[in-house]
Formats: sequence, C-alpha cells, structure tokens
Amino acid sequence: MFKVGVGYDVHRLVKGRKLILGGIEVPFERGLEGHSDADVLCHAIMDAILGAAGLGDIGQMFPDDDPALKGVSSLGLLYTLVEYCRRKRNVRIVNVDATIVAQRPKLAPYILQMRTLLSKAIGIPPERVSVKATTTEGMGFTGTGKGMAAWAVVMIEEPEEVEGDCGRP
Repeated sequence: MFKVGVGYDVHRLVKGRKLILGGIEVPFERGLEGHSDADVLCHAIMDAILGAAGLGDIGQMFPDDDPALKGVSSLGLLYTLVEYCRRKRNVRIVNVDATIVAQRPKLAPYILQMRTLLSKAIGIPPERVSVKATTTEGMGFTGTGKGMAAWAVVMIEEPEEVEGDCGRP
C-alpha cells in the first residue's frame, strides 16, 4: 500500500545559533531557535513520514521538553525515525519532495549536499530526494528574515495490515 504524508515546520531566526538545514551548517549570521538543532527541513520531512505512517507528529515522537534531545542533530533523529518505521512497521520510504522557505541566505550552493545527507539518513538514492528553496518576495515572517519554514511531501510503501504503534523509538 502506498501512502503520502505532508510535513511543515517553522523556526525563528536568532543570533548566537548555527544555521543547520538538511544536516548542513550553512554560513549565516543567525541560526534557527529550537530545542534540537532546529533543522526545519529535517523536521518537515519527519512530520511527513510520521503522517504517512499514521504515527502522529514529531512532538509526540521526540518531545521538545526531553532533556536528552537538547541540541541533538535533527539528521540523526531522521535516521532514528526511518529505522524505527522500517523495524516496527516495515515502512519503506519511496521519495521525498521538500521546499525550504527563506529570504536569505542563498541556499542553492548547499542543496546537493543536503540531498546527499538526507538520502543517506533515509536510505534511498539521492535522485529520490528533492530539495528546493524559495523566497516569499519579502512578505511574511520568512520574507522579513524573522524565521524560516519548510514543507515536505513523502511517499511511503507499507504492508496492507499493520498494527498501530505510536510509541517513541
């Protein structure tokens, strides 16, 4: 059975933090605020996987009040989630299509490296991971540089009959 999930995430840009997107440190004067490394791209992809598999959302799987997750790599969480879905539900990720929404910095030079890291974490070839970046032409919180957002759509394949399991990996 094929299923599709949609994910969305947003974080505020702040001084004193590294900007991590798709597991890559992108040079910029501000980074994304959050409990983990606040990688909006990884978070959107994780929510899309969880949605497609019917496993809730990233906050249920990896709560932002868990001290063990403070500053953790979202790329590592993505890998953990994919392995959990494979092991517990026999879920296979078919493809990922994601878009980062940010006015600055220019992300084109980092897209290929993001795709490569994401494909390794997910366990699929890079040609089945699409990462795009767009601006909002100066409108809204992303356009004024107050934050960044990401959208993701994921297709999964899983057996017809699975038992629900919303526990943490």
